[in-house]
Amino acid sequence: MSMQGEIEKMLDDGWTSSRSTGRTGQNTKKKFSFRLSARAALITVACAFAATLTTNAQAQQGTSAPPVTVAKPVVKEVVEWDEYTGRFEAVERVEIRARVSGYLDSVHFRDGEVVEKGALLYVIDPRPFEAAVVQAEAEIERANAELQFAAKELERGEQLLGNRTISRAQVDTRRSARNVAAAELKAARGAMQLAQLELEFTQIKAPITGRVSSTRVDVGNLVSGGTTQSTLLTTVVSLDPIYFVFDASEADFLKYARLNQAGSRASSRDANNPAYVRLMDETEWTRRGAMNFVDNELGAGSGTIRGRAVFDNPSGIITPGLFGRMRLLGSGEYTATLIPDEVILSDQSRKIVMTVDDEGTVVPKFVTLGPIIDGLRVVRNGLTGEDRVIVNGIQRARPGGKVTPELKPMPEQDTAAADSMTAPQ
Repeated sequence: MSMQGEIEKMLDDGWTSSRSTGRTGQNTKKKFSFRLSARAALITVACAFAATLTTNAQAQQGTSAPPVTVAKPVVKEVVEWDEYTGRFEAVERVEIRARVSGYLDSVHFRDGEVVEKGALLYVIDPRPFEAAVVQAEAEIERANAELQFAAKELERGEQLLGNRTISRAQVDTRRSARNVAAAELKAARGAMQLAQLELEFTQIKAPITGRVSSTRVDVGNLVSGGTTQSTLLTTVVSLDPIYFVFDASEADFLKYARLNQAGSRASSRDANNPAYVRLMDETEWTRRGAMNFVDNELGAGSGTIRGRAVFDNPSGIITPGLFGRMRLLGSGEYTATLIPDEVILSDQSRKIVMTVDDEGTVVPKFVTLGPIIDGLRVVRNGLTGEDRVIVNGIQRARPGGKVTPELKPMPEQDTAAADSMTAPQ
């Protein structure tokens, strides 16, 4: 008999008993009614408790194996790229200083413009140097005249020596005078070249093609030149190509050295390893260059080593001194296991991935992670390509619990969001 039927039977028995007693007394009727009400209340509570147990049992039975979505990791050939922050530097930087002293006569450029190699920048008053050239020309003529006279004297002396009119000593003296005159002529010609060179130095020209800075000296000022304290007039820096200089840690240096020993990646000292750079306001790695220098020692204070890559800059938008982010080839090609970052859980310092075995049991696996490539995280160890990773419904999975897995392909990443983390092709 059901619980509801038992309750109805007890109520009927109570009503019959009440009728049979008649009016034998009000006390007996009140006592029976009180007992009947108490029994009814107890039965009501028992029914409610039983209904609660039944509901919980049904809920537990329905959630004993919750559904989850699983996917196998992506396994493919990848290449790792290491990122560094650094600054751009000019390939050539020249300080424009005067080579001769004098008063600045004119300036022939606009501050900050791009100048071509050989373009006239400054002119120092040339008049004193023009006079020095004229003086040097006159000295050459004098020395030449003395040489001609000494040569004729030597010629006459040799003729007189044949007639024994003069002694050999006198002839030797005339020969010596001729040689001295020849040397003086050579010295005069050297002085002439120096005077012409100093006159040429009064016109200061751009030694390279690049962007010129502002002028440090105005017209009419006296500038000194030809010494270590020569007046700095301005600077010129080249723009295309341009260097990117960065510092790599000791750990990175050792990693590259080990890869070079293993033959997986050539050293940047020996090979022009590819590199990509982007400016701080750029999201894509479109600027391709190559490594061209690695320093010969690590800094004792910083524990880093300086590296340098070179990039084309035809538009001139990259200016020396700008910050940038560079991506450098960090490994050889290898087969990697990749999963989305959002399926990775953390247990203090350890990383965990929830998987499902063939029996539908949740199995947590500790993994060692690598970089992000194509929007997916590289798993160095702890996971295989055949594992079924929980990618959806992970909040319903408990280690050792049962789930109902639904196998689907690994979800694709948002290419726009993952673009900044994608290795350039």
